[in-house]
Formats: sequence, structure tokens, C-alpha cells
Amino acid sequence: MTISLSVLDLAPVPTGTTSAEAARRTVDLARLADRLGYARYWFAEHHSMASVASSAPEILIAYVAAATQRIRVGSGGIMLPNHAPLRIAEAFHTLEALYPGRIDLGIGRAPGSEPAASRALRAFDGEQFPSQLSEMLALSRGELPSGHPFRRVRVMPEGVGLPPIWLLGSSGASARMAGSAGMGYSFASHFSPTPAAPAFAAYREHFTPSAQFPKPHAILGVAVVCAENDQQAQHLALTMDLARLRINRGEFLPLPSPEEALAYPYTEAEREAVRHYRDMTIVGAPDQVRALIEEKAQESGADEVMVVSNLHGHAERLRSYELLAEAFALRAG
Repeated sequence: MTISLSVLDLAPVPTGTTSAEAARRTVDLARLADRLGYARYWFAEHHSMASVASSAPEILIAYVAAATQRIRVGSGGIMLPNHAPLRIAEAFHTLEALYPGRIDLGIGRAPGSEPAASRALRAFDGEQFPSQLSEMLALSRGELPSGHPFRRVRVMPEGVGLPPIWLLGSSGASARMAGSAGMGYSFASHFSPTPAAPAFAAYREHFTPSAQFPKPHAILGVAVVCAENDQQAQHLALTMDLARLRINRGEFLPLPSPEEALAYPYTEAEREAVRHYRDMTIVGAPDQVRALIEEKAQESGADEVMVVSNLHGHAERLRSYELLAEAFALRAG
């Protein structure tokens, strides 16, 4: 099975590492992914979380796009309710002007933060997402109707448009919208237990070709821990077990080491929760991981798989992506 692989980066902050260092380290993985043949490199927007340093994806996009040569760089995603549509249009016009043909704009409707941070961002109601998206597109294209209060607003820099737009989802709610708008669609199976196949089917059923997407393109997000052997992979995955448990309790602490996770006094209910999280994670040696990724891609109907590996050790995280590239025989085109 031939399938493209990409990287989703949350700029994870492990214990013993500052968040500033975690942000700077993103370029290490981006350069590796560029060299190994990954298709794209996306940053997710999250706020007020000690475990995540990707609060400003557009800045990280510019940072790694400048340090790479081939790979597409984008957001996975920008949470549009957190922003004025004009501001996102301006940011991504600028990125497209600086790195033409290499930028993606992935957009979601979730807040990407806890309630206090959403209030501090002055976030819009998520129900306004369709109108925000329409306003952003109309501003970018100069298509606001006569008499509209923003009719004379010009998105700068001019002479470029928005890069390809992808709608993000974790429940299937945005699938029809993405299809009918002729956009790409990405489903977050790395944290959502909802099957992706129905959402992808709805996306394809309602797809209308566009200039940026003459045919549908569906990306499946998966959580992966790949190591030299299964025993090592299982050990490294302990980090994600405890991290997810804490996040679901509203505790956004730095990523624990496997040793910290081993020492954690799990209750039986917590162990059951961890088993549930593991069902959403692919863990193992390269050949095993490849087979499981291909199985998920085939079952869902994905065109591409986007991998997130939130491991504690920086070297182990890089190696996970390196082993995965070798297993899939990726080549930089």
C-alpha cells in the first residue's frame, strides 16, 4: 500500500525541558522530516498548557519553513473562533508570499484551550465558525458585497491568496462542509475514539472540485510510538499514557518520563482509562507499526496519515519518525 506520511507537532514540553527550548527544538524534527520524505509538517494551536508550546502556529510555521527546503508547512490547525478572520487571512497571505506553494491552512472550530484561556483570547462562539470561515474567504478574495462594512478592507500582502485550506474534525461534523466547499479534510483519530470512515465517506460524497482541490484528499491523524523493538516502544509509550490521563482530568503538566509514569500510583479506574487510550495509539517495532497504520488507512479510506509522537526524550522522538520513514521507504521527492 502506498500512502503519504506527514507530521503533526504540538511542540511537546517534557519534564526537565523549558517550553522555550521545546519551541526551538521543533526545527530539529522539521529538518529531519524534510530530509526523510514526509509530505507536510503541521502545528496545532493550544493555549495555557504547560505540556504544549505551540500557542502561535503561524510563527512556528515561518520558523521551520525558513529552515527547510521541500516539505509543506502549515497549521493543524488554527482554531478560527480564537481569532478575527482578517487576522488569519493576513497571516496566511504573508506566509504564502514568503514560502509560495509550501503552506497549508488547517482550520478547526474547537477552542484548543481551557475556558479561562478562551475568555482571555476573547474567543467567539464556535457556532459562528461557518460565518467566520466565509468572512475570511471573502476578505481574502475581495468578494464582500457592496454595502458590507468591511468592503473596502484589503488583505495584505496582495498578489497572493490563501494557501490550500483543510477543515479539521474529530466527530465528522465538519466533513460535509469541507467536501461541499472543495477543501481538504483531516480527522483527529489520535485523540478521538469516533471512527473516521463515516466522516471520510460523507466528505467524499459531498465533495465539489475546486482550484486548490480538484479531487478530495482526506488525512487521518494517528498517535504513534515506534522504536527498535516492541519492548522499547511499549516503554516509551508510558509517557503518553500518563499524559493523556492528566489531560482528561484537566491537568496540563509537562510530559512525564517513562520512569515517572512507571512510578505513578494508578488506581484500577485509571488503568482502565489508560487501556482505552492505548486503543487509539499505535505502538511497536517498525514493521508492526507500518502494518497497523496501513490497516487504519485502508479501513478509514484515508489518502494520507499524519503522525503525532509525543515522547519524552528528544532523541527517541526523532528516532520514532526516522524508523517510521524507513519502514515506509519514504523518499524526498
